[in-house]
Amino acid sequence: MRRDYSERGPLLETDLAPGWAAQFGRWFADALEFALPEPNAMIVATADSTGRPSARTVLLKAYDERGFVFFTNYTSRKGTEALANPQASIVFPWHPMQRQVLVGGTVEKVERAETEEYFASRPRGSQLGAWASPQSQVLPDRATLDAGLDAVVERFGAGGEVPPPPHWGGLRVIPETVEFWQGRTSRLHDRLRFRRTDEGSWIVERLAP
Repeated sequence: MRRDYSERGPLLETDLAPGWAAQFGRWFADALEFALPEPNAMIVATADSTGRPSARTVLLKAYDERGFVFFTNYTSRKGTEALANPQASIVFPWHPMQRQVLVGGTVEKVERAETEEYFASRPRGSQLGAWASPQSQVLPDRATLDAGLDAVVERFGAGGEVPPPPHWGGLRVIPETVEFWQGRTSRLHDRLRFRRTDEGSWIVERLAP
């Protein structure tokens, strides 16, 4: 199966915003205007201490010059891998727009206050689910998960405040590279990458497709 990308116009160095965060903001706004379903969905890849990789789709919840933030159970596979081997990569697969954003960098926990603020904004069902699910652990059946949820509902009551579990919180991917990929005809795509130098400044590089 093969699809040649239609010509959307070039992505030139002169088209870029001064920094990667501003450029990501431009493209994210384009994705919203395009009505892309779940434009904040991103593939996050981690690896365990032996280098064995794993990947999954999660939702971006915040970004700024510090990096890209998502939230998870710290005892899940991605949580344990990201904390034991704090390296990760991200892909935003905006295929209907013939675009991708690719990020590589290190991982850190966000401040607990940031986790608490975000958790308070979640729907109550999601708050309860964070307590009920031993994420990534083997379950004997669905009934076990449902029983765990029933226990959590009983614990916090119908309307009581639900705090974030101590094992749940945010992770920030601090970028070292952010690549903006624009599909072009004949597989001659445009790839412009912001890369942080050893001195801490950022440079822009064009990569061969």
